[in-house]
Amino acid sequence: MNPLRAHWQLDPEITFLNHGSFGACPTTVSAVQTELRTRIEREPVAFFMRECEGLLDAARAALAAFVGAPADDIALVRNATAGVNTVLRSLELGPGDELLTTDHVYNACRNALHHVADRAGARVVVADVPFPLRDDGAVVDAVLGAVSPHTVLVLLDHITSPTGLVLPVDRIVAALRQRGVDSLVDGAHAPGMVELDLTALGATYYTGNCHKWLCTPKGSAFLYVHPDRQPRIRPLSISHGANSPRTDRSRFRLEFDWAGTDDPTPWLCIPAALEWLGQLFPGGWPELRRHNHELAVAGRAVLLEALGVAEAPAPESMLGSLAAVPIPARTDGAGTSPMTIDPLQDWLFHEHRIEVPVMSWPAAPRRLLRIAAQAYNHLDDYRRLGAALAAVPDSLGGNRS
Repeated sequence: MNPLRAHWQLDPEITFLNHGSFGACPTTVSAVQTELRTRIEREPVAFFMRECEGLLDAARAALAAFVGAPADDIALVRNATAGVNTVLRSLELGPGDELLTTDHVYNACRNALHHVADRAGARVVVADVPFPLRDDGAVVDAVLGAVSPHTVLVLLDHITSPTGLVLPVDRIVAALRQRGVDSLVDGAHAPGMVELDLTALGATYYTGNCHKWLCTPKGSAFLYVHPDRQPRIRPLSISHGANSPRTDRSRFRLEFDWAGTDDPTPWLCIPAALEWLGQLFPGGWPELRRHNHELAVAGRAVLLEALGVAEAPAPESMLGSLAAVPIPARTDGAGTSPMTIDPLQDWLFHEHRIEVPVMSWPAAPRRLLRIAAQAYNHLDDYRRLGAALAAVPDSLGGNRS
């Protein structure tokens, strides 16, 4: 077992290969959250009325430096889905407007797109991105080829959830900017997995989770909004900031920094998580990202061999710390929704104590299996999964003939 696993609270009896879904918080960072929660309950009024704003400023500043954006352009939100919804629900759409995304989009965000489009009489356009694919040029061509004079916003996953691909968002965002089309990048998996420089990227909007690859407590994310668009973006909860008389902060800051009483400790743990993970390897964050990428690539190779797949479904350059491989379709023809568990996933968990996601994609009965690689994982974890996949019963899709 990887000795670094001792720093996480994960069940030692489980081979945990699904860091991507909900993350996992190190013991050290959890201890910081416990201290903060104790501090809140010791004197709630003092904390929320006198201390919290400064602590949020410090957390935002640390995060902003890490993702390469001005701190005043970042709002703290609970998760990337909330970030996407915040932008979409702030748009003023009309009949004929088009919202463009890809068929690799996260299901929750697809639902948000259709919700706002349906209410406004607008239309959701989906660009088909092939998978397997040989290079990222296919992504660029598919997205830009679907842009029309009616496109008002393009929602892009920086790292796709079902297929685990790092998309070339820099090239796409630059091309969209030249065409006068706004971009919303769903970077749910990006912070901590890939190096970010949001100022250089130039996206109109960017949202990312901290509770995944930054390993903060659950419910910690951010939304970057370009200064030109901040006057039109409102939080999902309108609260005291909407009519605050303060002039020392922007309306964007005042509205997003207080949306009602809530637990701010997941955000306040961001500096501790950045510092702790940054010292885990001698080379700091660059070495951690490189380690996880190389482990994901090696783990995928193990699975491809176990499944008898000769060609990788995507180039290594398009992988971060996730990798997806096609697996045999369900024999019953059924599929799973994002919040239900495939029978094969259940079988791997109960029979082999392996936690790894199996999902219907692009549509049932076709399926993908997605592995994640975090510092606590070891190549033997993927070998264990490969051996289990070789013994899958035919009733669960084990027959590959």
